[in-house]
Amino acid sequence: MSPSPETVDPRRPDTGSASAAHGKQWPLGRLLRDRPALLGHHRGAVLLAPGVVYLAVRFFGLLVLSWMSAANDQSVLGNLRAWDAQWYLEIAANGYGGVDPSMVDGFGNRSSETPLAFFPGYPLLIRLFAVTPGLGTSGAGITASLVAGVVCAYGLARLGRRIGGSHRVGLLFVALFAAAPMSVVLMMPYSEAMFCALSVWALIGVLERRWLQAGLCCAAAGLVRPTAAALIAVVGLAALIAVFRRAEARRSPYPWLAMVLAPSGMLAYLGWVAMRTGDLNGYFELQRRGWSSAFDGGVATLKFVLEALSTEKSVLETFTAWVVLAAVVLMVLCLRHRIPWPLVLFAFLVLVVDLGSDGLMYSKVRLLLPAFPLLLPVALGLANRRATTAVPVTALFLCFGTWFGAYSLTAWSYAM
Repeated sequence: MSPSPETVDPRRPDTGSASAAHGKQWPLGRLLRDRPALLGHHRGAVLLAPGVVYLAVRFFGLLVLSWMSAANDQSVLGNLRAWDAQWYLEIAANGYGGVDPSMVDGFGNRSSETPLAFFPGYPLLIRLFAVTPGLGTSGAGITASLVAGVVCAYGLARLGRRIGGSHRVGLLFVALFAAAPMSVVLMMPYSEAMFCALSVWALIGVLERRWLQAGLCCAAAGLVRPTAAALIAVVGLAALIAVFRRAEARRSPYPWLAMVLAPSGMLAYLGWVAMRTGDLNGYFELQRRGWSSAFDGGVATLKFVLEALSTEKSVLETFTAWVVLAAVVLMVLCLRHRIPWPLVLFAFLVLVVDLGSDGLMYSKVRLLLPAFPLLLPVALGLANRRATTAVPVTALFLCFGTWFGAYSLTAWSYAM
């Protein structure tokens, strides 16, 4: 005899009813029924997350820059096009020979060779975006940096997942990079965003043994910034080690190809400058004469840090000294966390190139941006903390980093 409706146990599913068969009464039924859609939404969210996080942080940075520009009676667009951005935009619009003659080097001098101090990779990217109707050169420069930054964000998220084992580490890595001190240049017509994007994907190629990817990205990076010397060393050494340690790598042409490709971009540009100047060391002479930038083993940086921390200096100089010291501490933490050696070596060489050179001390923090592996220990540490700790710490870092960049462009009167 079938039970009456009044005697059915409400805690047990009625498998004979049509409604139960379609999962309308029990959450488990709905979950099983909607699982493909839920998984699809999850995959979509995971796919979009790095770009959304990066752009959200940079949008906050733009708001801070707008506020501080208004407080100092300045134009936001004018600040975004300040300092080296003018050189890149001029080279993109007019070529090396057509740069406005009123633009001068760090000592107020100008010759026909002065624009050659800026590598051609980023101006070429601006030209590529400038073909978009109505964008203009300035708009193309800002757009190029934003797109490159998003490409970099996906690479950082992939690195973070690979090393930390979770999407949370990857997204924290993206947020920390996008909020780093002087990250304001990531939305300016500056070459940092493009260089970091090429560097992170070259390093991914090294870690995943995608040697053609590593070699091509490294070759392109060599046309963007002289800091590519650090990346060339890592890609070349990693490919050489793979050839000697693995029989399959020895039989494959790709590690050898990576070793050949890696330095090709940088050598091509330095060779071209050498021909233009009639000096094999022409590029580095331009840097030395025009911007007093030469390797001194870190003597000038050490002197600057000691003076900034022991004498009366501006707030920007003092914070610059602390950021430099923090970078050294993070380098030690990378070793302690056993971050993969290609990432550690790359960050270390970027530190050596940056802190080991003299020149404009106020640029030190900006030039540290490519040393993004230094942020991995922070991302790993925050990922292992509760949200009540990770969120406030990340927010504080975001506020400091965006303020530092906005202050450098608005309240600080010197180049950065």
